[in-house]
Amino acid sequence: PLIAKRQIEIALETGADAVCHGATGKGNDQVRFELGYYALKPDVRVIAPWREWDLNSRTRLLAYAEENGIEVPAAKRGEAPFSCDANLLHISYEGNALEDPWVEPQEDMFTRSVSPEDAPDRPTYIELEFEQGDPVAIDGERLSPATMLERLNELGGANGVGRIDIVESRFVGMKSRGVYETPGGTVLLAARRAIESICLDRGQGHMKDELMPKYAELLYNGFWWSPEREMLQAAIDETQKFVTGTVRLKLYKGNVSVVGRKSPFSLYDQEVVTFEADSVYDQVDANGFIKLQALRLRTLAQNRAQPL
Repeated sequence: PLIAKRQIEIALETGADAVCHGATGKGNDQVRFELGYYALKPDVRVIAPWREWDLNSRTRLLAYAEENGIEVPAAKRGEAPFSCDANLLHISYEGNALEDPWVEPQEDMFTRSVSPEDAPDRPTYIELEFEQGDPVAIDGERLSPATMLERLNELGGANGVGRIDIVESRFVGMKSRGVYETPGGTVLLAARRAIESICLDRGQGHMKDELMPKYAELLYNGFWWSPEREMLQAAIDETQKFVTGTVRLKLYKGNVSVVGRKSPFSLYDQEVVTFEADSVYDQVDANGFIKLQALRLRTLAQNRAQPL
């Protein structure tokens, strides 16, 4: 959505009536680009060479570039074992050697992380600070979002964090195998879930967990600019008002372990949860609670008893 938005901004600035993208006719990217274009400029014309011209293969693309004096990096020539796309959040690898889901990726393919087996034998500890759900500092140093992600990519990658090999179901109807490196994003997710665990009410947390798959599906399918995405965004933003605090993490050989969390708005009360004597929770109250919860189960058993 960000690239599509900038393309439309430039089209409006220059008076252009068309925009172009280089996505293939088989993937999700073409959908994401074009849904964004049309949401922001309904009358825009879209040029998609993979679908409209005869550029239907990598070999043909290289030939077209040579015929028209377009420079192509040496690394793109020859038969690459895979293709890759990268941005600040992640890098993905697909195609060719990876099209067989039984084939293990070669170690020299990865560029943002060391192998967990080759990661340091001593863990790395970091502390992430959040303000209203947004990460703002690492080990007390406040950073911009981009700088923070770069730093977490370095820290996570150095400890073998963030690799995943999945088969996904594309929006266009086919399954595709992809291998991803997302070191910083993996660390952020673990930390965010940890701080939410003490700051969100049970009902809030469960509802947010139910909304997350739908939100992810909307983004995956290209509906960033849809009203339903904005509706869900407003609900999620509302849950983050008190998600402020610090999470301590241990990065070790491909794993991200939460080893501490604290917040001035924490709903975790040691006086309530202690197994020692306390004056705030009467355990006898659990009797009535359990009997009420069991009422429907007991009624079912009495009326529709099944032999064990």
